[in-house]
Amino acid sequence: MIRRTFFIWLFLLAAAPVWGQRWEIVPNAGIVWAPGDDIPYADHIEMSGERMAFVLRWGVGGDAAFSEERSLVFPMLRTIPNDTHASLMYRMATDIPSLLGVNGLVLKDERVDSVRINGALTVWSSWAVGRNNVGAARKTAPQPVVSMVRTIFPSRRLPAMFERYLLRNISDKPIEVSVPEFVQAVTTDAAKGVDGSYVIRASLNRSGTFRLAPSDSLRFDAVFQALHAGEAPRTPDVAREYEQRMALAKYVMDENLVLETPDRFIDSEFRLAKLRASESVCNTKGGYMHAPGGESYYAAIWANDQAEYVNPFFPYLGYDIGNASALNAFRHFARFMNAEYRPLPSSIIAEGLDIWDGAGDRGDAAMIAYGAARYALARGSKAEADELWPLVAWCLEYCRRNLSPDGVVCSDTDELEGRFPAGNANLCTSALYYDALISAACLCREMGRDRLAAQYRSRARQLAGAVESFFGADICGYHTFRYYEENTLLRSWICMPLIVGIGSATRREGTVAALTGPELLTPDGLLTEQGSATFWDRSTLYALRGIFAAGYADRAASFLHDYSRRRLTGDHVPYPIEAWPEGSQRHLSAESGLYCRVITEGLFGIRPTGLHAFDLAPSMPSNWERIALRHIRAFDSDFDIVVERRKDRSLDVQVIVHGGRTWKGRIRENSAASVVIRK
Repeated sequence: MIRRTFFIWLFLLAAAPVWGQRWEIVPNAGIVWAPGDDIPYADHIEMSGERMAFVLRWGVGGDAAFSEERSLVFPMLRTIPNDTHASLMYRMATDIPSLLGVNGLVLKDERVDSVRINGALTVWSSWAVGRNNVGAARKTAPQPVVSMVRTIFPSRRLPAMFERYLLRNISDKPIEVSVPEFVQAVTTDAAKGVDGSYVIRASLNRSGTFRLAPSDSLRFDAVFQALHAGEAPRTPDVAREYEQRMALAKYVMDENLVLETPDRFIDSEFRLAKLRASESVCNTKGGYMHAPGGESYYAAIWANDQAEYVNPFFPYLGYDIGNASALNAFRHFARFMNAEYRPLPSSIIAEGLDIWDGAGDRGDAAMIAYGAARYALARGSKAEADELWPLVAWCLEYCRRNLSPDGVVCSDTDELEGRFPAGNANLCTSALYYDALISAACLCREMGRDRLAAQYRSRARQLAGAVESFFGADICGYHTFRYYEENTLLRSWICMPLIVGIGSATRREGTVAALTGPELLTPDGLLTEQGSATFWDRSTLYALRGIFAAGYADRAASFLHDYSRRRLTGDHVPYPIEAWPEGSQRHLSAESGLYCRVITEGLFGIRPTGLHAFDLAPSMPSNWERIALRHIRAFDSDFDIVVERRKDRSLDVQVIVHGGRTWKGRIRENSAASVVIRK
């Protein structure tokens, strides 16, 4: 049986279309797939709201019928032990269409026409009607009688997900549709819940028998929710819930930080990634907390996923709840500053009630200083900068106290927490500390602390030299960096010096060559380590940002195009993923934030230098004539950036402040301009 299954799987792989050809882009409306000879097909996608998330495992079988399993997650209904993974979770595969009757018979022979992802997952299909006589020979294909549109999405603020059903009579005769009264409820063991028993409940919000003339339609909704035992079930207005969900999608995807490039794959992936980065924020007892997700990580924050990855992005998007979650995360980490300079926790869990530090010091202080300083500058709020300053300063001092005799930062592990060796001092931690020093010097200038700013800049110069002398190495023929002292194999995180601007031109060139060479680069992105089979999107996305920042725009754009096309239109869509094989390519939320930063900090080269100022160093591919980023909300402003190539290969740049002035400049390729949004 194992051998037979293996060969069937190989056949299915061989029969599948070339990646990048399954889904099609609908301009400003997501992606769509129309099943053909590429079934069976199955995928999974995560969507989130403030009080719940779900992973939808869905597919279209060889018979062209849709199937789904809902993995429901309720982060504020805590289970025992109340640790990192203590969100209430339950899987439901309830088949709603099977409950319906048409003319006293069952729906049968579904054929899916198309599936669209655009803030919700929507399925269009048609059904015949009849008796399901198992084993009976079919002489002719049944004629469809009803069409069905089902739309699947989470509530923005309730612990509930919804499925909207629209049935239409597509026959030439009246039909009678029966929708039953339906409730499916499960009560959990009180001994396993922090607050006792919980109830997971599925129900239909409309029942009865309805007569539909030809072309008439009927709408009803399925509600999947969770509540405390004894609590009355909610009766949400599902139409209103859908409006709220799509209003968020429109605000995030189409009204702010809108990208315009010649590459539709990059534009579309950026558009969708903004939503995934933003939607996953839990409204916890401890305030708003951005959640990685993945059926594991909710109602908690991490020094890497939140502080380092996604928090510096939110000011550019202007999403108020995203900004609130970022500030709240830094406030939580600040609770653990101490006079003895013991390590900060890697994660604050259980709605802020507990911590996790099971991997020791991962370089968390460098992550937090890097993220908090960049966030404060891009946010453009003097009050928030003043509040965050003690945390930034404490983290920088912690890193200084943990410098090795070679002048680089020591830590127990890195953000991969021992999955791959990192030595006593790793390249990533020192690079983050370097960037944090640069940002902190900019903050000092805003606060009138010029002497401290000079001190931080001096430390940054010393650290850059130490990184070059300690980590600089020739590995596998590439003039690049080693990741830790004993390292002899290429690692994807050698991209870090490119991002922060450390290294000579020849070492930058060698590092770009190593990242895009056959030892690390695969169709799924970068291997974590040369010779392994493991890839993590986070390092791939950092590398893309770094290759742009190093001035290799053509190579970066080609890499980004291929990556975006695979994630957007391949077999597993539509967002950046966590890793493989770990997590089965979960749609962790902060990775989508990292994708967006490839654009803001890589392609456009925005580097905050003040609360209302930034350096702008576009890295535009040679075959692109124009790029634009509209309604950037950073630096307490609303502005556009437009970059156009001139015949002499220089770049005309406009920074257009809505309701204000326009800054114009001309820069050479791989050069930067200093922009002040307002005094």
